[in-house]
Amino acid sequence: MGILKGPLSGRRYRIVGEVPDNFTDDYIHALNTNQHREPQSPAHKGESMGWCQVHNLLDVDFTDINRWLYNQYALIALRVDKKAVPARLLRAHLEKKMEAWCKENNRPKVPAAVKEELKEALEFDMLQKTLPRVQTWEVCWNMQDGWAFFTNDGELPNERFQKLFLRTFGLRAVPWSPLDELTGTEGLAETLVSAGATDLRGGGR
Repeated sequence: MGILKGPLSGRRYRIVGEVPDNFTDDYIHALNTNQHREPQSPAHKGESMGWCQVHNLLDVDFTDINRWLYNQYALIALRVDKKAVPARLLRAHLEKKMEAWCKENNRPKVPAAVKEELKEALEFDMLQKTLPRVQTWEVCWNMQDGWAFFTNDGELPNERFQKLFLRTFGLRAVPWSPLDELTGTEGLAETLVSAGATDLRGGGR
């Protein structure tokens, strides 16, 4: 599912803070600074996170504003790569390495220090041959009206989005509430309180 085609699911946010009048150069720099970057080592273990273009996850240069800004709408994507060696496969290969070491050194058991060295070397070699798991989620930000839509409803991806959005633009993405649609409705607060909703953001009693 994506913003450019297909049905959508995800979470909507209010963007707290003002977009500068002359934001173009600042935001191009901010996006390029926080773009997704490939790890320097092919044996890198763990996650890498950053922005990419919605058109192609390999495009991470935001210098051409016409590729991500459409009138008041900014369309970008959050990319998260994670590389790890399957634990069971690593353990199976390690057992084979340990058996070979014991046979070669005529020892009944592999010392702990040697076992750790064998494991680290094996994991390093396997990581170089392992492709990362790549995930992308798109963002539509209405810079004029102050809202954004993130195309995932999971807790962890949304936490990552909020964190990276704040770091990139200096603006907070606050989860949208249905009450936001009623902001400014005359007599709304009094009506809700009389109905028992003493905490307008937290629900009823």
